[in-house]
Amino acid sequence: MKGNTSMEPTRIFDILSFQLEHHPLDRCLNDKREGEWKPLSTQKFYELANYVSIALIDRGVKPQDTIALIASTNRSEWSIMDMAILQLGAISVPLYPNISSKDYEYILNHSESVFCFISDQEIYEKVFSIKTEVKSLKEIYAFDEIEGAKNWTELIKIGKEKWDEKKLADAKSKVEADTLATIIYTSGTTGIPKGVMLTHRNIVSNVISATKRFPFEDRNQRALSFLPLCHIFERTFIYGYLYNHIEVYYAESLETISENLKEVKPNFMTAVPRLLEKVYDKIYAKGNDLKGLKKSFFYWATAVALQYEPNPHSRFLYFLKHFIANKLILSKWKSALGGNLEIICSGSAPLQPRLARVFAAAGMTIAEAYGLTETAPAISINDLRNGGLKIGTVGKIIEGVEVRIAEDGEILCKGPNVMKGYFKDPEQTHEVMEGDFFKTGDIGTIDEEGFLKITDRKKQMFKTSGGKYIAPQVIENELKQSLFIEQIMVIGEGKNMPAALIQPSFDQAKVWLDEQGIAYENDLESLSENEHLIAQIIKEIRIHDPKFGKWEQVKVIRLTPDIWSVEEGLLTPTMKVKRKAVLEKYSDLVEDIYS
Repeated sequence: MKGNTSMEPTRIFDILSFQLEHHPLDRCLNDKREGEWKPLSTQKFYELANYVSIALIDRGVKPQDTIALIASTNRSEWSIMDMAILQLGAISVPLYPNISSKDYEYILNHSESVFCFISDQEIYEKVFSIKTEVKSLKEIYAFDEIEGAKNWTELIKIGKEKWDEKKLADAKSKVEADTLATIIYTSGTTGIPKGVMLTHRNIVSNVISATKRFPFEDRNQRALSFLPLCHIFERTFIYGYLYNHIEVYYAESLETISENLKEVKPNFMTAVPRLLEKVYDKIYAKGNDLKGLKKSFFYWATAVALQYEPNPHSRFLYFLKHFIANKLILSKWKSALGGNLEIICSGSAPLQPRLARVFAAAGMTIAEAYGLTETAPAISINDLRNGGLKIGTVGKIIEGVEVRIAEDGEILCKGPNVMKGYFKDPEQTHEVMEGDFFKTGDIGTIDEEGFLKITDRKKQMFKTSGGKYIAPQVIENELKQSLFIEQIMVIGEGKNMPAALIQPSFDQAKVWLDEQGIAYENDLESLSENEHLIAQIIKEIRIHDPKFGKWEQVKVIRLTPDIWSVEEGLLTPTMKVKRKAVLEKYSDLVEDIYS
Protein backbone atom coordinates (compact mmCIF):
# COMPACT_ATOMS: atom_id res chain seq x y z
CA MET A 1 0.00 0.00 0.00
CA LYS A 2 1.31 3.42 -0.95
CA GLY A 3 -0.05 6.93 -0.44
CA ASN A 4 -0.75 8.81 -3.64
CA THR A 5 -1.04 12.50 -2.83
CA SER A 6 1.76 14.83 -3.86
CA MET A 7 -0.58 17.81 -3.61
CA GLU A 8 -1.25 19.86 -0.49
CA PRO A 9 -3.66 17.94 1.80
CA THR A 10 -7.32 18.97 1.69
CA ARG A 11 -8.76 16.16 3.83
CA ILE A 12 -7.41 15.00 7.19
CA PHE A 13 -6.35 11.55 5.99
CA ASP A 14 -4.40 13.17 3.11
CA ILE A 15 -1.95 14.32 5.82
CA LEU A 16 -0.92 10.71 6.52
CA SER A 17 -0.51 9.99 2.79
CA PHE A 18 1.47 13.23 2.50
CA GLN A 19 3.95 12.04 5.16
CA LEU A 20 4.16 8.58 3.59
CA GLU A 21 5.06 10.07 0.22
CA HIS A 22 7.36 12.89 1.30
CA HIS A 23 9.07 11.74 4.48
CA PRO A 24 8.02 8.34 5.90
CA LEU A 25 9.22 7.82 9.46
CA ASP A 26 10.34 4.64 11.20
CA ARG A 27 9.04 6.08 14.47
CA CYS A 28 5.92 7.95 13.42
CA LEU A 29 3.83 7.16 16.53
CA ASN A 30 5.36 5.81 19.74
CA ASP A 31 3.78 4.29 22.87
CA LYS A 32 5.46 3.07 26.03
CA ARG A 33 4.38 -0.53 26.60
CA GLU A 34 5.76 -2.75 29.37
CA GLY A 35 8.59 -0.33 30.08
CA GLU A 36 9.72 0.13 26.45
CA TRP A 37 8.91 2.65 23.73
CA LYS A 38 7.26 0.77 20.87
CA PRO A 39 7.39 2.57 17.51
CA LEU A 40 4.86 2.47 14.69
CA SER A 41 6.18 3.49 11.27
CA THR A 42 4.29 5.73 8.87
CA GLN A 43 3.85 2.76 6.53
CA LYS A 44 2.40 0.56 9.32
CA PHE A 45 0.12 3.37 10.54
CA TYR A 46 -1.20 3.79 6.98
CA GLU A 47 -1.74 0.03 6.49
CA LEU A 48 -3.53 -0.49 9.81
CA ALA A 49 -5.87 2.47 9.18
CA ASN A 50 -6.70 1.00 5.73
CA TYR A 51 -7.43 -2.47 7.13
CA VAL A 52 -9.74 -1.02 9.78
CA SER A 53 -11.54 1.09 7.14
CA ILE A 54 -12.26 -2.03 5.07
CA ALA A 55 -13.50 -3.86 8.18
CA LEU A 56 -15.81 -0.95 9.08
CA ILE A 57 -17.28 -1.00 5.56
CA ASP A 58 -17.79 -4.76 6.03
CA ARG A 59 -19.56 -4.04 9.35
CA GLY A 60 -22.00 -1.77 7.51
CA VAL A 61 -20.52 1.66 8.29
CA LYS A 62 -21.73 4.24 5.74
CA PRO A 63 -20.54 7.78 4.96
CA GLN A 64 -21.52 10.23 7.75
CA ASP A 65 -22.19 7.47 10.28
CA THR A 66 -20.87 8.51 13.70
CA ILE A 67 -18.29 6.50 15.67
CA ALA A 68 -17.24 7.37 19.22
CA LEU A 69 -13.66 7.26 20.54
CA ILE A 70 -12.79 7.26 24.26
CA ALA A 71 -9.30 6.75 25.70
CA SER A 72 -7.96 7.36 29.22
CA THR A 73 -4.54 8.27 27.82
CA ASN A 74 -3.24 9.19 24.38
CA ARG A 75 -2.24 6.15 22.34
CA SER A 76 -1.55 5.05 18.78
CA GLU A 77 -4.77 3.03 18.54
CA TRP A 78 -6.78 6.26 18.90
CA SER A 79 -4.95 7.85 15.96
CA ILE A 80 -5.30 4.73 13.80
CA MET A 81 -9.05 4.55 14.47
CA ASP A 82 -9.45 8.28 13.84
CA MET A 83 -7.82 7.98 10.38
CA ALA A 84 -9.76 4.80 9.58
CA ILE A 85 -13.08 6.49 10.36
CA LEU A 86 -12.30 9.73 8.51
CA GLN A 87 -11.19 8.17 5.23
CA LEU A 88 -14.59 6.46 4.90
CA GLY A 89 -16.33 9.81 5.15
CA ALA A 90 -17.68 8.70 8.53
CA ILE A 91 -17.64 11.06 11.53
CA SER A 92 -15.48 10.59 14.63
CA VAL A 93 -16.98 11.62 17.97
CA PRO A 94 -14.21 11.91 20.59
CA LEU A 95 -15.30 11.91 24.24
CA TYR A 96 -13.47 12.86 27.41
CA PRO A 97 -12.60 9.81 29.54
CA ASN A 98 -13.44 11.46 32.86
CA ILE A 99 -17.07 12.41 32.25
CA SER A 100 -19.95 10.48 33.85
CA SER A 101 -21.92 7.54 32.43
CA LYS A 102 -24.88 9.92 32.20
CA ASP A 103 -22.85 12.25 29.94
CA TYR A 104 -21.78 9.24 27.82
CA GLU A 105 -25.42 8.27 27.45
CA TYR A 106 -26.42 11.79 26.39
CA ILE A 107 -23.59 12.26 23.85
CA LEU A 108 -23.83 8.76 22.33
CA ASN A 109 -27.59 9.20 21.90
CA HIS A 110 -27.38 12.77 20.63
CA SER A 111 -24.65 11.86 18.11
CA GLU A 112 -26.40 8.56 17.20
CA SER A 113 -23.06 6.74 17.38
CA VAL A 114 -23.11 3.26 15.79
CA PHE A 115 -19.85 1.99 17.31
CA CYS A 116 -17.80 3.02 20.34
CA PHE A 117 -14.06 2.36 20.69
CA ILE A 118 -12.73 2.50 24.25
CA SER A 119 -9.29 2.07 25.80
CA ASP A 120 -9.62 0.16 29.06
CA GLN A 121 -11.68 -1.73 31.64
CA GLU A 122 -12.88 1.33 33.59
CA ILE A 123 -14.27 3.10 30.53
CA TYR A 124 -15.70 -0.16 29.18
CA GLU A 125 -17.73 -0.63 32.36
CA LYS A 126 -19.06 2.96 32.21
CA VAL A 127 -20.12 2.65 28.57
CA PHE A 128 -21.41 -0.93 28.92
CA SER A 129 -23.63 0.18 31.81
CA ILE A 130 -25.60 2.51 29.49
CA LYS A 131 -25.33 0.52 26.22
CA THR A 132 -28.99 -0.60 26.31
CA GLU A 133 -30.03 3.07 26.65
CA VAL A 134 -28.33 3.96 23.33
CA LYS A 135 -30.46 2.44 20.54
CA SER A 136 -28.04 3.33 17.73
CA LEU A 137 -25.02 1.66 19.42
CA LYS A 138 -24.28 -1.72 17.81
CA GLU A 139 -21.00 -2.65 19.47
CA ILE A 140 -18.25 -1.58 21.86
CA TYR A 141 -14.65 -2.38 20.87
CA ALA A 142 -11.71 -2.20 23.30
CA PHE A 143 -8.04 -1.41 22.69
CA ASP A 144 -6.95 -3.36 25.80
CA GLU A 145 -7.73 -7.05 26.21
CA ILE A 146 -10.98 -7.03 28.24
CA GLU A 147 -12.94 -10.11 29.15
CA GLY A 148 -16.33 -10.17 27.42
CA ALA A 149 -15.47 -7.24 25.12
CA LYS A 150 -14.71 -7.31 21.42
CA ASN A 151 -11.16 -6.24 20.64
CA TRP A 152 -10.28 -3.75 17.93
CA THR A 153 -7.66 -6.14 16.47
CA GLU A 154 -10.58 -8.24 15.19
CA LEU A 155 -11.16 -5.46 12.67
CA ILE A 156 -7.54 -5.57 11.48
CA LYS A 157 -7.96 -9.30 10.87
CA ILE A 158 -11.21 -8.75 8.93
CA GLY A 159 -9.56 -5.95 6.92
CA LYS A 160 -6.67 -8.19 5.90
CA GLU A 161 -8.99 -11.04 4.91
CA LYS A 162 -11.33 -8.82 2.91
CA TRP A 163 -8.78 -6.34 1.58
CA ASP A 164 -10.12 -4.45 -1.43
CA GLU A 165 -8.02 -1.51 -2.59
CA LYS A 166 -10.63 -0.30 -5.10
CA LYS A 167 -13.41 -0.29 -2.50
CA LEU A 168 -11.32 1.88 -0.18
CA ALA A 169 -10.25 4.20 -3.00
CA ASP A 170 -13.91 4.66 -3.96
CA ALA A 171 -14.85 5.48 -0.36
CA LYS A 172 -12.02 8.01 -0.04
CA SER A 173 -12.84 9.67 -3.37
CA LYS A 174 -16.33 10.55 -2.12
CA VAL A 175 -14.93 12.49 0.87
CA GLU A 176 -14.63 16.20 0.09
CA ALA A 177 -12.94 19.04 1.93
CA ASP A 178 -16.32 20.28 3.18
CA THR A 179 -17.43 16.83 4.38
CA LEU A 180 -18.20 16.76 8.11
CA ALA A 181 -15.22 15.08 9.83
CA THR A 182 -15.90 15.24 13.55
CA ILE A 183 -18.39 16.31 16.20
CA ILE A 184 -16.70 17.54 19.36
CA TYR A 185 -18.86 17.98 22.42
CA THR A 186 -17.77 20.94 24.50
CA SER A 187 -18.63 20.75 28.17
CA GLY A 188 -18.52 24.51 28.60
CA THR A 189 -18.84 26.13 32.02
CA THR A 190 -22.65 25.87 32.01
CA GLY A 191 -25.45 23.89 30.41
CA ILE A 192 -25.76 20.80 28.24
CA PRO A 193 -22.80 19.79 26.01
CA LYS A 194 -22.92 21.27 22.50
CA GLY A 195 -21.74 19.24 19.50
CA VAL A 196 -19.33 21.37 17.45
CA MET A 197 -19.33 20.22 13.80
CA LEU A 198 -15.93 20.53 12.11
CA THR A 199 -15.24 19.67 8.46
CA HIS A 200 -12.03 18.35 6.93
CA ARG A 201 -11.40 21.86 5.54
CA ASN A 202 -11.86 23.47 8.97
CA ILE A 203 -9.12 21.32 10.49
CA VAL A 204 -6.71 20.94 7.55
CA SER A 205 -6.66 24.70 6.86
CA ASN A 206 -5.82 25.25 10.52
CA VAL A 207 -3.08 22.60 10.50
CA ILE A 208 -1.37 24.24 7.53
CA SER A 209 -1.72 27.86 8.74
CA ALA A 210 -0.99 27.25 12.43
CA THR A 211 2.13 25.14 11.95
CA LYS A 212 3.78 27.96 9.99
CA ARG A 213 4.16 29.69 13.38
CA PHE A 214 6.52 26.99 14.69
CA PRO A 215 10.12 26.11 13.75
CA PHE A 216 9.06 22.68 12.45
CA GLU A 217 12.06 21.88 10.29
CA ASP A 218 13.42 18.71 8.72
CA ARG A 219 15.85 17.76 11.51
CA ASN A 220 14.56 14.61 13.22
CA GLN A 221 12.37 16.45 15.70
CA ARG A 222 10.21 14.85 18.38
CA ALA A 223 7.04 15.87 20.19
CA LEU A 224 5.57 14.60 23.45
CA SER A 225 1.77 14.39 23.53
CA PHE A 226 -0.25 14.21 26.75
CA LEU A 227 -3.14 16.68 26.51
CA PRO A 228 -6.33 14.73 25.66
CA LEU A 229 -6.67 13.80 21.98
CA CYS A 230 -10.42 14.34 22.31
CA HIS A 231 -9.69 18.07 22.60
CA ILE A 232 -9.24 19.81 19.24
CA PHE A 233 -6.13 21.66 20.51
CA GLU A 234 -4.04 18.49 20.90
CA ARG A 235 -5.66 16.71 17.98
CA THR A 236 -4.84 19.50 15.50
CA PHE A 237 -1.27 19.47 16.81
CA ILE A 238 -0.98 15.72 16.16
CA TYR A 239 -2.08 16.32 12.56
CA GLY A 240 0.45 19.19 12.45
CA TYR A 241 3.25 16.88 13.63
CA LEU A 242 2.29 14.35 10.94
CA TYR A 243 2.19 17.07 8.27
CA ASN A 244 5.66 18.28 9.31
CA HIS A 245 7.21 14.78 9.70
CA ILE A 246 7.76 15.04 13.46
CA GLU A 247 7.90 11.88 15.58
CA VAL A 248 5.04 11.70 18.10
CA TYR A 249 5.53 10.10 21.53
CA TYR A 250 2.38 9.50 23.57
CA ALA A 251 3.03 10.03 27.29
CA GLU A 252 1.95 7.18 29.56
CA SER A 253 -0.07 9.44 31.85
CA LEU A 254 -0.09 12.88 33.47
CA GLU A 255 1.80 11.40 36.41
CA THR A 256 4.70 10.18 34.24
CA ILE A 257 5.26 13.36 32.20
CA SER A 258 8.46 14.23 34.05
CA GLU A 259 9.92 10.77 33.43
CA ASN A 260 8.71 10.68 29.81
CA LEU A 261 10.25 14.09 29.09
CA LYS A 262 13.65 12.83 30.22
CA GLU A 263 13.34 9.66 28.10
CA VAL A 264 11.97 11.20 24.90
CA LYS A 265 13.85 14.55 25.07
CA PRO A 266 11.20 16.24 22.86
CA ASN A 267 11.60 19.47 20.93
CA PHE A 268 7.93 20.39 21.22
CA MET A 269 4.89 19.87 23.38
CA THR A 270 1.58 21.50 24.13
CA ALA A 271 0.41 22.40 27.63
CA VAL A 272 -2.27 24.23 29.54
CA PRO A 273 -1.24 27.04 31.93
CA ARG A 274 -2.26 25.04 35.03
CA LEU A 275 0.31 22.36 34.20
CA LEU A 276 3.04 24.96 33.58
CA GLU A 277 2.19 26.59 36.91
CA LYS A 278 2.68 23.24 38.64
CA VAL A 279 6.03 22.67 36.90
CA TYR A 280 7.18 26.14 37.97
CA ASP A 281 5.94 25.59 41.54
CA LYS A 282 7.95 22.34 41.74
CA ILE A 283 11.08 24.10 40.49
CA TYR A 284 10.54 26.91 43.01
CA ALA A 285 9.94 24.42 45.83
CA LYS A 286 13.31 22.77 45.06
CA GLY A 287 14.92 26.20 45.33
CA ASN A 288 13.33 26.63 48.76
CA ASP A 289 15.11 23.45 49.89
CA LEU A 290 18.57 24.80 49.01
CA LYS A 291 20.87 26.27 51.64
CA GLY A 292 23.25 29.22 51.87
CA LEU A 293 24.90 30.55 48.72
CA LYS A 294 23.13 28.06 46.46
CA LYS A 295 19.76 29.34 47.66
CA SER A 296 20.83 32.96 47.11
CA PHE A 297 21.98 32.17 43.54
CA PHE A 298 18.69 30.37 42.86
CA TYR A 299 16.58 33.35 43.94
CA TRP A 300 18.81 35.77 42.05
CA ALA A 301 18.57 33.68 38.84
CA THR A 302 14.77 33.48 39.21
CA ALA A 303 14.58 37.26 39.61
CA VAL A 304 16.68 37.67 36.44
CA ALA A 305 14.36 35.24 34.59
CA LEU A 306 11.29 37.23 35.66
CA GLN A 307 12.71 40.31 33.85
CA TYR A 308 13.20 38.42 30.57
CA GLU A 309 12.00 40.02 27.32
CA PRO A 310 11.92 37.95 24.09
CA ASN A 311 13.23 40.75 21.83
CA PRO A 312 15.68 42.79 23.92
CA HIS A 313 17.21 45.98 22.55
CA SER A 314 20.64 47.08 23.73
CA ARG A 315 20.38 45.66 27.24
CA PHE A 316 23.97 44.53 27.70
CA LEU A 317 23.83 44.45 31.50
CA TYR A 318 20.72 42.24 31.45
CA PHE A 319 22.28 40.04 28.74
CA LEU A 320 25.29 39.48 31.00
CA LYS A 321 23.11 38.70 34.04
CA HIS A 322 21.00 36.30 31.97
CA PHE A 323 24.12 34.56 30.63
CA ILE A 324 25.38 33.92 34.18
CA ALA A 325 21.92 32.94 35.51
CA ASN A 326 21.47 30.51 32.64
CA LYS A 327 24.91 28.97 33.14
CA LEU A 328 24.43 28.48 36.89
CA ILE A 329 20.71 27.75 37.33
CA LEU A 330 18.30 28.13 34.39
CA SER A 331 19.94 25.56 32.09
CA LYS A 332 19.31 22.94 34.80
CA TRP A 333 15.58 23.64 34.55
CA LYS A 334 15.67 22.86 30.83
CA SER A 335 17.72 19.69 31.49
CA ALA A 336 15.04 18.54 33.95
CA LEU A 337 12.51 18.70 31.10
CA GLY A 338 14.62 16.62 28.72
CA GLY A 339 17.14 19.21 27.56
CA ASN A 340 15.83 19.69 23.99
CA LEU A 341 12.52 21.44 24.63
CA GLU A 342 12.35 24.51 22.39
CA ILE A 343 8.66 25.37 22.13
CA ILE A 344 5.72 24.79 24.45
CA CYS A 345 2.44 25.87 22.88
CA SER A 346 0.06 26.97 25.61
CA GLY A 347 -3.68 27.30 25.11
CA SER A 348 -7.12 26.75 26.65
CA ALA A 349 -6.74 29.40 29.39
CA PRO A 350 -4.84 32.67 30.01
CA LEU A 351 -1.11 32.32 30.69
CA GLN A 352 0.52 34.36 33.44
CA PRO A 353 3.25 36.59 31.95
CA ARG A 354 5.71 35.50 34.70
CA LEU A 355 5.52 31.90 33.41
CA ALA A 356 6.19 33.04 29.84
CA ARG A 357 9.26 34.99 31.00
CA VAL A 358 10.71 32.30 33.29
CA PHE A 359 10.40 29.45 30.76
CA ALA A 360 11.70 31.60 27.87
CA ALA A 361 14.67 32.72 29.99
CA ALA A 362 15.49 29.03 30.51
CA GLY A 363 15.48 28.48 26.72
CA MET A 364 11.96 27.05 26.43
CA THR A 365 9.70 29.50 24.62
CA ILE A 366 6.04 29.36 25.57
CA ALA A 367 4.12 30.25 22.42
CA GLU A 368 0.75 31.30 23.81
CA ALA A 369 -2.05 30.68 21.33
CA TYR A 370 -5.75 31.50 21.20
CA GLY A 371 -8.73 29.79 19.71
CA LEU A 372 -11.85 27.76 20.40
CA THR A 373 -13.20 24.34 19.48
CA GLU A 374 -15.52 26.24 17.10
CA THR A 375 -12.47 27.64 15.24
CA ALA A 376 -10.65 24.28 14.85
CA PRO A 377 -8.97 25.76 17.06
CA ALA A 378 -6.28 28.38 16.31
CA ILE A 379 -7.06 32.04 15.65
CA SER A 380 -3.73 33.55 16.73
CA ILE A 381 -0.32 32.24 17.83
CA ASN A 382 2.88 33.78 19.17
CA ASP A 383 6.03 33.04 17.16
CA LEU A 384 9.53 33.63 18.55
CA ARG A 385 10.90 34.35 15.06
CA ASN A 386 10.90 37.79 13.42
CA GLY A 387 9.59 39.63 16.48
CA GLY A 388 6.36 37.61 16.40
CA LEU A 389 6.23 37.00 20.17
CA LYS A 390 4.88 39.48 22.66
CA ILE A 391 4.41 38.41 26.29
CA GLY A 392 0.94 39.19 27.60
CA THR A 393 -0.67 38.67 24.18
CA VAL A 394 -1.87 35.59 22.29
CA GLY A 395 0.15 36.49 19.19
CA LYS A 396 -0.77 37.61 15.70
CA ILE A 397 -3.71 36.30 13.65
CA ILE A 398 -2.79 33.23 11.57
CA GLU A 399 -2.82 33.19 7.78
CA GLY A 400 -6.26 32.94 6.12
CA VAL A 401 -8.17 34.02 9.24
CA GLU A 402 -9.78 37.43 9.67
CA VAL A 403 -10.52 38.98 13.06
CA ARG A 404 -12.43 42.12 13.87
CA ILE A 405 -13.32 43.66 17.22
CA ALA A 406 -17.02 44.46 17.67
CA GLU A 407 -18.23 47.73 19.22
CA ASP A 408 -18.62 46.05 22.62
CA GLY A 409 -15.06 44.64 22.41
CA GLU A 410 -16.03 41.07 21.43
CA ILE A 411 -13.61 39.20 19.17
CA LEU A 412 -15.25 38.09 15.91
CA CYS A 413 -13.56 35.53 13.64
CA LYS A 414 -14.03 34.61 9.98
CA GLY A 415 -12.14 32.01 7.97
CA PRO A 416 -11.96 28.44 6.65
CA ASN A 417 -11.47 27.27 10.26
CA VAL A 418 -14.92 28.38 11.50
CA MET A 419 -17.20 25.45 12.33
CA LYS A 420 -20.14 24.25 10.26
CA GLY A 421 -22.39 24.79 13.30
CA TYR A 422 -23.71 23.04 16.40
CA PHE A 423 -25.06 19.54 15.71
CA LYS A 424 -28.88 19.44 15.69
CA ASP A 425 -28.99 23.00 17.05
CA PRO A 426 -29.56 25.64 14.34
CA GLU A 427 -30.88 28.09 16.95
CA GLN A 428 -27.64 28.15 18.99
CA THR A 429 -25.63 28.20 15.74
CA HIS A 430 -27.55 31.31 14.63
CA GLU A 431 -26.90 32.97 18.01
CA VAL A 432 -23.10 32.74 17.68
CA MET A 433 -22.87 33.92 14.08
CA GLU A 434 -22.91 37.48 12.79
CA GLY A 435 -22.99 37.02 9.02
CA ASP A 436 -19.83 35.01 8.21
CA PHE A 437 -18.21 35.97 11.51
CA PHE A 438 -18.21 33.70 14.57
CA LYS A 439 -18.79 35.49 17.88
CA THR A 440 -16.12 34.09 20.21
CA GLY A 441 -17.62 35.38 23.47
CA ASP A 442 -14.18 36.78 24.37
CA ILE A 443 -13.33 40.44 24.81
CA GLY A 444 -10.05 41.66 23.35
CA THR A 445 -7.99 44.26 21.53
CA ILE A 446 -5.50 44.26 18.64
CA ASP A 447 -2.51 46.57 19.11
CA GLU A 448 -0.73 48.61 16.43
CA GLU A 449 1.72 45.74 15.78
CA GLY A 450 -1.11 43.26 15.16
CA PHE A 451 -0.92 41.36 18.47
CA LEU A 452 -4.21 40.12 19.90
CA LYS A 453 -4.80 40.50 23.64
CA ILE A 454 -7.66 38.78 25.46
CA THR A 455 -9.06 40.84 28.30
CA ASP A 456 -12.06 38.76 29.45
CA ARG A 457 -14.94 36.43 28.70
CA LYS A 458 -17.95 38.49 27.65
CA LYS A 459 -20.40 36.25 29.51
CA GLN A 460 -18.32 36.29 32.70
CA MET A 461 -18.24 40.07 33.09
CA PHE A 462 -20.62 41.35 35.74
CA LYS A 463 -21.80 44.54 37.39
CA THR A 464 -21.61 45.32 41.09
CA SER A 465 -24.62 46.87 42.81
CA GLY A 466 -22.83 50.22 42.33
CA GLY A 467 -23.05 49.77 38.54
CA LYS A 468 -19.31 49.14 38.04
CA TYR A 469 -18.19 46.45 35.56
CA ILE A 470 -15.88 43.68 36.82
CA ALA A 471 -13.80 41.46 34.47
CA PRO A 472 -13.14 38.49 36.80
CA GLN A 473 -10.71 36.58 34.59
CA VAL A 474 -8.23 39.46 34.49
CA ILE A 475 -8.26 39.71 38.30
CA GLU A 476 -8.07 35.92 38.76
CA ASN A 477 -5.13 35.60 36.41
CA GLU A 478 -3.23 38.30 38.30
CA LEU A 479 -3.94 36.89 41.79
CA LYS A 480 -3.09 33.30 40.80
CA GLN A 481 0.56 34.33 40.82
CA SER A 482 0.48 33.59 44.55
CA LEU A 483 1.90 30.14 45.29
CA PHE A 484 -0.86 29.79 47.90
CA ILE A 485 -3.68 29.99 45.31
CA GLU A 486 -4.43 26.80 43.38
CA GLN A 487 -7.82 27.96 42.00
CA ILE A 488 -9.70 31.23 42.39
CA MET A 489 -13.10 32.57 41.38
CA VAL A 490 -13.93 36.27 41.73
CA ILE A 491 -17.60 36.85 42.62
CA GLY A 492 -19.85 39.83 43.33
CA GLU A 493 -22.51 40.15 40.64
CA GLY A 494 -25.15 42.57 41.91
CA LYS A 495 -23.28 42.85 45.23
CA ASN A 496 -21.62 45.84 46.84
CA MET A 497 -18.05 44.58 46.32
CA PRO A 498 -15.98 41.87 44.60
CA ALA A 499 -14.87 38.91 46.73
CA ALA A 500 -13.18 35.61 45.95
CA LEU A 501 -13.62 31.91 46.59
CA ILE A 502 -10.18 30.31 46.73
CA GLN A 503 -9.03 26.71 46.71
CA PRO A 504 -5.64 27.07 48.39
CA SER A 505 -2.57 25.02 47.52
CA PHE A 506 -2.77 22.89 50.65
CA ASP A 507 0.78 21.54 50.15
CA GLN A 508 2.25 25.06 49.89
CA ALA A 509 0.17 26.14 52.89
CA LYS A 510 1.64 23.34 55.06
CA VAL A 511 5.20 24.19 53.97
CA TRP A 512 4.66 27.86 54.91
CA LEU A 513 3.00 27.07 58.24
CA ASP A 514 5.89 24.73 59.12
CA GLU A 515 8.46 27.41 58.19
CA GLN A 516 6.64 29.95 60.36
CA GLY A 517 6.50 27.51 63.26
CA ILE A 518 2.71 27.78 63.37
CA ALA A 519 0.85 24.76 64.74
CA TYR A 520 -2.06 23.55 62.62
CA GLU A 521 -4.48 20.68 62.27
CA ASN A 522 -3.63 18.58 59.20
CA ASP A 523 -7.05 18.30 57.58
CA LEU A 524 -8.41 20.38 54.69
CA GLU A 525 -11.31 21.90 56.61
CA SER A 526 -9.08 23.15 59.44
CA LEU A 527 -6.48 24.46 56.98
CA SER A 528 -9.16 26.37 55.03
CA GLU A 529 -10.14 28.13 58.27
CA ASN A 530 -6.57 28.79 59.50
CA GLU A 531 -6.43 32.50 60.37
CA HIS A 532 -2.67 32.80 59.76
CA LEU A 533 -3.00 31.29 56.27
CA ILE A 534 -5.99 33.50 55.39
CA ALA A 535 -4.08 36.59 56.56
CA GLN A 536 -1.04 35.64 54.45
CA ILE A 537 -3.16 35.11 51.30
CA ILE A 538 -4.91 38.47 51.85
CA LYS A 539 -1.48 40.09 52.26
CA GLU A 540 -0.37 38.66 48.90
CA ILE A 541 -3.62 39.78 47.25
CA ARG A 542 -3.05 43.34 48.49
CA ILE A 543 0.26 43.45 46.54
CA HIS A 544 -1.78 43.47 43.31
CA ASP A 545 -4.28 46.17 44.36
CA PRO A 546 -2.45 49.03 42.56
CA LYS A 547 -3.11 47.31 39.21
CA PHE A 548 -6.88 47.63 39.64
CA GLY A 549 -9.46 50.34 40.28
CA LYS A 550 -10.77 50.50 43.84
CA TRP A 551 -14.08 48.94 42.75
CA GLU A 552 -12.19 45.95 41.23
CA GLN A 553 -10.06 45.08 44.26
CA VAL A 554 -11.02 41.83 46.02
CA LYS A 555 -12.14 42.87 49.49
CA VAL A 556 -12.99 39.53 51.16
CA ILE A 557 -11.96 35.92 50.59
CA ARG A 558 -13.12 32.50 51.72
CA LEU A 559 -10.99 29.36 51.38
CA THR A 560 -12.80 26.20 50.33
CA PRO A 561 -12.19 22.97 52.27
CA ASP A 562 -12.06 20.82 49.12
CA ILE A 563 -9.90 20.40 46.04
CA TRP A 564 -11.68 21.63 42.89
CA SER A 565 -11.53 18.87 40.31
CA VAL A 566 -13.06 17.58 37.09
CA GLU A 567 -14.41 14.54 38.94
CA GLU A 568 -16.22 16.75 41.47
CA GLY A 569 -17.75 18.71 38.58
CA LEU A 570 -16.06 22.00 39.53
CA LEU A 571 -13.62 22.12 36.58
CA THR A 572 -14.14 21.41 32.89
CA PRO A 573 -11.89 18.71 31.35
CA THR A 574 -9.62 21.55 30.15
CA MET A 575 -9.26 22.76 33.76
CA LYS A 576 -11.48 25.84 33.48
CA VAL A 577 -13.54 26.72 36.55
CA LYS A 578 -17.25 25.89 36.22
CA ARG A 579 -18.51 29.11 37.78
CA LYS A 580 -22.11 28.03 38.22
CA ALA A 581 -21.12 24.73 39.87
CA VAL A 582 -18.67 26.45 42.25
CA LEU A 583 -21.30 29.03 43.25
CA GLU A 584 -23.83 26.28 43.94
CA LYS A 585 -21.42 24.12 45.96
CA TYR A 586 -20.17 27.01 48.09
CA SER A 587 -23.40 29.02 48.36
CA ASP A 588 -22.99 29.03 52.15
CA LEU A 589 -19.57 30.71 51.86
CA VAL A 590 -20.98 33.28 49.41
CA GLU A 591 -23.86 34.00 51.78
CA ASP A 592 -21.39 34.35 54.65
CA ILE A 593 -19.31 36.90 52.67
CA TYR A 594 -22.27 39.14 51.83
CA SER A 595 -24.30 38.75 55.02
